[in-house]
Amino acid sequence: MLQPEILDGLDVDDPRAVQSRRDLRTVNSIMGHARFLARALRGSIAGSRLVELGAGDGTLLLAVARRLGKQTKPVRAVFVDRRPSLSHETREAFKDTGWQVEVRECDVFDWLKRPDSERSDVTIANLFLHHFEDRPLSELLERASRQTTRFIACEPLRSTAAIVGVSLLGLLGCNDVTRHDGRISVRAGFRGHELSSLWPHDPQWHLREQRSGPFTHTFVADHAP
Repeated sequence: MLQPEILDGLDVDDPRAVQSRRDLRTVNSIMGHARFLARALRGSIAGSRLVELGAGDGTLLLAVARRLGKQTKPVRAVFVDRRPSLSHETREAFKDTGWQVEVRECDVFDWLKRPDSERSDVTIANLFLHHFEDRPLSELLERASRQTTRFIACEPLRSTAAIVGVSLLGLLGCNDVTRHDGRISVRAGFRGHELSSLWPHDPQWHLREQRSGPFTHTFVADHAP
């Protein structure tokens, strides 16, 4: 059974939550998620519609947008989160990259169940899928597969190396929330083809799932044209 993470229960403006989100930006940088996503999206993002599930403060995709450079055709980015925390500065920074930002404050399942849903070109989940047990996660992936052409996830790798890495978070100045949640995240992480087994079985989808570095597990699903 999954254990609750402290950050999920804190108010957005709680000082411990603010520090933990700052910590997570450092963790994302170390894990290389912005680099991975930028490589996956390069050459195909201009003019597209992109959705991030569990988007948090939006800074990961801002780092991706900056790596990709100014787009000639605007990217429409939709951030979905129960308690989004995009700052005014982050929203303004997206304008310089040619991305148009839309924030949807709602439960991800409510978002995926909305009527007359618009299909996205790309759906991203970063350090988000491990929050769900297999049954709701399978439902989430099935619903997402109906609404996107491409799905990309960066998740914690469930490994000894990742557990060791979490034990060193204190050396980076990470607070108690980040250290606690990091341990839970690794234990709830993925390995092998666990996400592929939960994705809908359809030959039109091409799936790639693998370890990416010492701490990250990646999953990419591409729908055949």
